[in-house]
Parts: sequence; C-alpha cells; structure tokens
Amino acid sequence: MEEKRNEPVNEYERERVPDSALLGLKSFVGQYAGEHVAGTELMIGPLFVAAGVSAFDVVVGLIVGNLLAVLSWVFLCAPIATRARLTLYFQLEKICGRKLVTLYNLANGVMFCFLAGSMVTVSATAVGVWFDFKMPALSDVYPNSVQWVVVSLVVGVLIAIIAAYGYESVAKFANIAAPWMVLVFLAFGIIGLRQMGVTRMTGFWEEANRVIWKGGEPLKGQVKFTFWHVMFFAWFCNMAMHIGMADLTVFRYARKSWYAVASGAGMYVGHFMAWLSASILYALQLQQDPTNTDVLPGPLAYRACGLTGIICVIMAGWTTANPTIYRAGLAFQAIMPRWSRYRVTLITGMLAAIAGVFPGIAMKLLGFVALYGMILMPMGAVIFVDFWLLRRFGLRSNYAEFSGKSFNWAAGLTWFLTLGICVGLVNIGHIPIFFVSLPGWFVAAVLYVILSKYYQGKVQQLRQAELVQQSA
Repeated sequence: MEEKRNEPVNEYERERVPDSALLGLKSFVGQYAGEHVAGTELMIGPLFVAAGVSAFDVVVGLIVGNLLAVLSWVFLCAPIATRARLTLYFQLEKICGRKLVTLYNLANGVMFCFLAGSMVTVSATAVGVWFDFKMPALSDVYPNSVQWVVVSLVVGVLIAIIAAYGYESVAKFANIAAPWMVLVFLAFGIIGLRQMGVTRMTGFWEEANRVIWKGGEPLKGQVKFTFWHVMFFAWFCNMAMHIGMADLTVFRYARKSWYAVASGAGMYVGHFMAWLSASILYALQLQQDPTNTDVLPGPLAYRACGLTGIICVIMAGWTTANPTIYRAGLAFQAIMPRWSRYRVTLITGMLAAIAGVFPGIAMKLLGFVALYGMILMPMGAVIFVDFWLLRRFGLRSNYAEFSGKSFNWAAGLTWFLTLGICVGLVNIGHIPIFFVSLPGWFVAAVLYVILSKYYQGKVQQLRQAELVQQSA
C-alpha cells in the first residue's frame, strides 16, 4: 500500500474512473492524432508500394477501411467504456477470472511491447541518419551494428519514462506534438510529388498510376495487395484497440461515448494522408534507384525535409510508442497488482526498447499487426456479448466475479477455439490473415453464448449437488 501512495499518478486501475478525472474531446483528438500520425506510417506507406497495390485500390480501400475503424470505436468500444469506466484488464477479470485474464494480459502485454518496439525502431532510423551508422535493410531481422543497438535502447528508455507518468502526460505530449507532425507529413507528400514532377493536382492521378501505386507485381518477399487487403488492413490494423476492446482503457476517461469520433483524427490524417505521403516518398526512392528497396523512415524523411524530417520521425515514434507502452504497462500491472503501475510501465518500456533493437518486427509490420489483432479479437467479442447480450439469454454477466471462479471456461474455450479456427483458415484454408478476423469475431460471439449456457448450467448443478450433500 505504501508503494501505491508514492506513485506519481493515480490511474484507477481497479476502480471506476471518477467524474472528477473525466476528460474532454480535445484530449482524445490530440492523443489519436499523435498516436496515428506516427513514425510507423513511414513504414506502412512504403509497404503498400512494395506490395504492388494499384492507385484506386489504395485510395478507396483506405477511405472505406478507415471509416469502418472509426465506426468500430464509436459503436462497439466507447459505449461500453463510458458505462463501465474500467480498464480492459479489470473488466476482463470480472468476466474471465483471475487465472484466465492473467494469460490474456500476458499475451496482450507482450504484443504491445513488440508493437512499441517497432516504433522505437522507427525513431532509431532517424537518429541513424544523424550519426551516420549502418541501418537494417527490408529483409533484416537482427541488428547489424553496435550503434543501432545503443541508439534503440536509449530511445526506448526515454519513451518509457514519459509513458510511466500516466495517461494525462501521454495526452499532453501528443497534443503538443501532433499539429506540427501533421504539417510535416503533408509536406512529405507535397515535396515527394514535386520531385516526381507533379506540380498540379490535375496530373496527380495519372502519375499515381504510372509511378507510385502501379498495381504490378510486389517486391520480392512481399504479399500482393488488392482493394480488399487495403480495406481490411485499414480497418483491422487497430482491431485490438476497437473490436478487441483495448481502448476501453482509454475511453473510460471520456465524458461522452461519441468522443470516439476523435479516432477519425488518427485514421484520416494518419492512416490516410500520412500513409499516402509515405508511399510517395518510397516510390520516389525506387524511381531514383530501383535497387534501393530499404524501408527506413529516417532516411526517407531526411531526403524530403532535411533536419525537420529527422526530428518529425523521432517525435512521431515517441507519440505512438507512449500510449502503447502505457497500455502494456496496465496489462502487466493487472498481473502483478501489488506492484505500482509506474514501476511496471518503466519495466515494460525497457522490454519495448529491447524489442526495438530487432528490426524484423518493423519490417514485417503489416503481417504483425494483423496477427496481433487476430490473437486479441476473441476477447473483444466476449466483452461485447457479456456486456450487452448475455442477460438477454437468461445468463449471468461478469460470471467470474459472481461465482468466485478464477477461470471462466466459457470465455477461455471461446478464445482458444476461435484462435484455432482462425489459424486453421490461414494455414490449411490458405486464407490471408487480413481476412480471417471478421468471421472470427462472429464465431467467438456465438461460441461464448453457447459455452456460457453450458458452463453456467454445469456450475449451478454442481453447487446444488454440493448443497444436497451437505444437508444430507
């Protein structure tokens, strides 16, 4: 308890957020713009070009996919967040029980660490331009220089310190950095087009089809992308946050559920404009030197905007990694509730820094975020069904809390069976990983209702049998 009193901030990890701590719309606009106008956009945009996508498929796919993502935050995640006002982890503990949620929190925290690590990688590429040392290529998995290791660790530690001071500090940092970063990303696209010779918007679409998103064969080792790949990627690259319900932790601070429209600031500025701008820079790089297939945000930004570009990439990596490490810290703190969230987040940041040393995560970012969303998606369906539907079937919601069970087998089997089905569709059915999570969510929802009906009835029968035995 002493450790809790000495913690710099109170994040209400195991209680409702009080009205006095609620935040306005501006905080969420800044946080989502800062988080999604990020250094990783300079990784994802080029990977679209490397995947051989066409201009129509990437532009229209991003418009539709990002709209679906915003609607998922508004109608699936935020209404539960503003009613329960609990972290994802504490709410799951009430549903799933302590032992099951520990498994989930471990998986969630580790995946968040890897994701934050890719953002550390991005910032390190900008520092690499500054100090001029060898950086990883598109195919590299392991670090290729001592300088890379040192810089990645230093950047990761600095990010962890900011994240450890809580959501309010994360939001403030994002609010300060986001407007400037948006302008720099816009400049990336404009400068890239001018260097290609496109000085008027009337020539943009022709040039886009000719040299940027040509719709040809992907680069070696990359998957060919169509409209459907782009749409589902834009929708599901943050699946863990909206459909997977991770952002219950964020929107529990929102005064109104409609504040989730703030996610649009991230989707259409970051996951539309910034991705397209980054694509343009990479296409320009390939046009100038077809043998240079490296996807390095730092050099891309430096060639476009010089020192301003380097600073933007460093800051962009920070604003994305900060809330990611914050979320990971809450996941691990839920496993070790006697430890302060401040200390756990610092340790989590160190793990993310170590992950950032390995560039393979960032270089395979499209596939990684699809895998990440798929792993955490079933529990999002469990939360949705438990909160809105279970009582309509005459069943108990928050069953672990009600029954005192530490492992809700209905939720556990839903998670394991859904993942098994999705993995089977990918490996046996040869369905791209980007496409399996949508049907997987409905599979999980149906499974949870059926298994809860059986499990809760079984537990009730056992209890009645125990009472009969005791009375006898």
